Formats: sequence, structure tokens, C-alpha cells
Amino acid sequence: MAAIAAECWGVVSTAELLSCGLSHNAVATRRLAGRLYRLHRGAYAVGHPNPPWQGRLLAAVKACGPDAVASRFSAAALWAFLDFDENRLPDVTVLRERPARHPGIRVHRTSHLSAGDRTRTQLVPVTAPARTLLDLAATVDALTLRSLVRRAQGLHRVNLRQLSEVITRLGPCRGSRRLAQVIATGPAPTNSVLEDIVLDLLIEGGFEHPEVNKPLRIDGRRIIPDFRWPREHLIVEADGAAWHDGKVAREDDAVRQALLEAAGERVVLVTWAQAVAQRAQTLARIRTAGAPISREG
Repeated sequence: MAAIAAECWGVVSTAELLSCGLSHNAVATRRLAGRLYRLHRGAYAVGHPNPPWQGRLLAAVKACGPDAVASRFSAAALWAFLDFDENRLPDVTVLRERPARHPGIRVHRTSHLSAGDRTRTQLVPVTAPARTLLDLAATVDALTLRSLVRRAQGLHRVNLRQLSEVITRLGPCRGSRRLAQVIATGPAPTNSVLEDIVLDLLIEGGFEHPEVNKPLRIDGRRIIPDFRWPREHLIVEADGAAWHDGKVAREDDAVRQALLEAAGERVVLVTWAQAVAQRAQTLARIRTAGAPISREG
């Protein structure tokens, strides 16, 4: 029992306890003695009642049976697409028509959960990144979905081919059209909320969709501009100095900008305040710098 718990965030299921040779009475005895703490029906923490959040998600999955996986918001937290929300019930998906109810768990059912749709991360069975985003597309608004897809690309968890494949394979379903609309604009692997806001500003401002976080090699150094129009040699940088300011960071940014400008690139810096509170002025700066206007606009 201790060996199983040590490999699973300190969490075990009733089935695992029985496989160790314990009877149901022995499980009850250990609960009364404070050696097992019930997290959900059929899932326990060993030795203490407060496993980390990954352990609590794993307990929810184990409580729902061997075919269950963490999904939707829980899966997104495990993949680091968003922060874990302590106030949200665990999302668990099961492969059956009428899943049993589990108090304290938001259980979803599906009739399609192929081997490619399920995997494991941080020791927790979970929907694969592309399937996670498709499931969330049926729940979140378009702006949130766009941000999640960009973050997933920025973390190299998923690419457009994988997203297109899961949409095609599962066919028309809730969220599939919305996800298809998001990926139709091409790759946009942003790495921060500020990058999301600046990219939205550029698109809503009527500019062509720029390259996003595509590496350049300049004087033997690999530099990744936030947004770039290669034909115009124009770069827009989301300047998040307010969060990581410091002498070393400022010097590195200055060297980076000098290399870009020496290579013939023009660089426009956009701060949080400029992207949020000074949108018209910021768009005018970028337009004056020569950013190409989208033909669709």
C-alpha cells in the first residue's frame, strides 16, 4: 500500500487496497485509525488528508474507475494551459453511457476516447492536449479558447496538425466549429497574457497575422521575436518589463534589440498600459512603422 501511494501522490483506490490483500473491514479499520483518509467514494489519501492538487485530481480519477481520465479544466491545469482553481470541482471523463454520480466530482461521459485521446502527465491519467482543447471548446468563450490554444502551442504541447486531426476524427460535435475557427488563423504560440493581448490588438487593428515567436538566427545567436512581419522586417515586442525588471534583464533586452536593429529589423515595444489603455495610439504607432494591413480587413 505504501509503495503504491508513494508513486501516486499518496493516493490509492479501494481496488488497489484490496489488491494489496486488505479486506473491506481492514480498510474501514485503517480509516478509523487515521491511516487512510477518504477523499472520494473509493479513493483515499494515505497517512494525511491533504495531498497536493495533483493528488486530489488523481483521487477523483481513481474514484471514477479504471477507464476515467482527468479532462477539461482539470486537464488544462495539468498541462499548464491555465492555473489550477481550488474552487472548481475536478473534471473527470468516463467512457460509458450513464456514469455513476460522485459527489464532489464533475463527471462527463463520452462514447469516444481512443488511445490517442488519453495519456498520463504528472502521474494522472488525462485527456491528451488536443482532446483537452476540443472538450473545452464546448464550454469556454471564444476569447478564452483562443488564449488556451495559443498557450498550448507556446508550451509545445500541441500543434495545428494534432488539433485538426482530433476535429476530423471526432467529427461534428460541440465546440469543434469554434476550435476550427481558432486554428484557421494559423500557429500563434504565445507565452504570456500580455502576448495574447498584443496579438489580439494587432488582429483587431486590421493588420496581417504576424509570425508568432518564430526564431531568428542573428550573429550566431538565436532570438525569438514576439511578433514579426518578415517582408517588412518589422517586429512588435510585448514589453513585460514591469514583471521582470532588473539590471541584467534590461541589459539583455538592450543587446537583443541592438542585434535586431543592426540586422535591419525595426522594433516597436508595446507595454501593458499601451496595449490596454492606449489602444488607438498604439495601433497608430504600429501602422506608422509600416505594419501590413490585412486584405480581409
